[in-house]
Amino acid sequence: MKKLFVLAVLLMTTATFAQDKAITKTGKITFEASVPAFEEVKAKNDGVTCVLNVKTGEIASLALIKGFKFKLALMEEHFNENYMNSDAFPKSTFKGKIQNFDASALTATAKEYTIKGKLELHGKTNDLTTTAKIRKTDAGIEIISTFNVNASDYDIAIPSVVKSKVSNKVNVKTEFVLK
Repeated sequence: MKKLFVLAVLLMTTATFAQDKAITKTGKITFEASVPAFEEVKAKNDGVTCVLNVKTGEIASLALIKGFKFKLALMEEHFNENYMNSDAFPKSTFKGKIQNFDASALTATAKEYTIKGKLELHGKTNDLTTTAKIRKTDAGIEIISTFNVNASDYDIAIPSVVKSKVSNKVNVKTEFVLK
């Protein structure tokens, strides 16, 4: 009987801790560094991991650099070898907190929240503050955010031969549905 009670308590404790975190391994990050009148410089990664502590609002995400896919294979090769040096810097991470987050207040109507944290990319870490639209859906907690980063802030050099064709200002969109 004691063993059954201990097992029941352990299972309830595990279930309680599991409810504190919502996660996805199929999050999306899209970025674009296009310049008008030139070929589109845009990629998407559909395998981004994101974890949200629903009690504290702490959030973290991880994207593998080689997971970004372009329309053109050559562009993808240049991105990984010449710009991102993805063998030396294989991932990008974000760790932060959603300000004034209250999971119990989420509804089907998106509400805007501020997220503050640190973005690590290409071996450099910088502060990042952005807004996100967060709502509750049948599939889980949806978080959508758009923000800009400068390639130069992360020591990502754009070769002079293509400097007029690739923007230093990179538009980023993240889309997560966490369960």
